[in-house]
Amino acid sequence: MLALYSAEQSHIGARRRNEDACGQVRVGDSVCLCVSDGAGGHGGGDVAARIVVETVLGMFEASPGVSSAVAARLIEAAHGAVLVAKQDHVDDMHATCALLLIDLERREAVWAHAGDSRVYFFRAGEVVFQTRDHSLVQTMIDAGYGGLELTRTHPQRSLLTSAIGNLEGIEVSVSGEALPLQVGDSFLVCSDGWWEHVHETQMVTTLAEAVSMPDWLERMARVVSADPAPRHDNYTAIAVRLQDAGAQPPLA
Repeated sequence: MLALYSAEQSHIGARRRNEDACGQVRVGDSVCLCVSDGAGGHGGGDVAARIVVETVLGMFEASPGVSSAVAARLIEAAHGAVLVAKQDHVDDMHATCALLLIDLERREAVWAHAGDSRVYFFRAGEVVFQTRDHSLVQTMIDAGYGGLELTRTHPQRSLLTSAIGNLEGIEVSVSGEALPLQVGDSFLVCSDGWWEHVHETQMVTTLAEAVSMPDWLERMARVVSADPAPRHDNYTAIAVRLQDAGAQPPLA
C-alpha cells in the first residue's frame, strides 16, 4: 500500500476573476485529482471550470475506478455537462481538463486531459513524462515549425484544438496502460498559467528542495509571481507524492 500526500493552490493572478478550478476526492484506495481552466465571456469561464471539476469528482466518487477507460469517461461526462450548461448560460464558455487517477493498493496511475492543462510525472529527480497540449502551437511544433519553447512564447499559444464545451466535439488524450508506481514518485497537475512560468528544470529543482507538497507548490508559486510578465493568468496546481505507508516521518 502506498501513502499519498498532496497539496493544491489556485491563484487569481492579475485577472479580474479566477477561472481555474481544482479538487480531489478519495474513495477507499482510489484517488481522483482534477484541474480545469475555463474561458468564456460574462463569467462563463469560471462556471465551466467549476462544472468540469464537480462533474469529474462527483462521477468518480459515485463509481470509482482507475483505468484509461474511466479517465476518458470522466472527461467526456464533463464535456456533456458543460454543453448542457451552455444552453442556459454563456454560449462561448469552454474549459480544459487534466485529471490523475491513482490506485494506492495496486500502486498504479492513469491520467487524461483535454486542452493545455498538463499532467507531469516525476521519478528519481527527473520529468519522466508530460502531457502533450491540444493547441495550435503544439500542432506547429509537431509539424517541425519550432521547438517546445513556442508553447511559452508564441503569441497564439492559447489557441486550443480541443476543449471541453466545443460544439464540434472533443479530443481526449489518455495515458494508456496503468503506470506501475514506486515510492517517491511525484505528479504535478496544473493549468497553463502555472507551467508557462515554471519551466521543467525549475519544477525539478524546487521538488528536490521541498520538504513537503505544500512547500513544493509554494516554491513554484513564488517563481510564477516573480515573473515580470505584464498580465499573469490564473495559475492552479495540485502536487502529489507517493510514499511507503509505513514511512516516518511522512512527506505531508
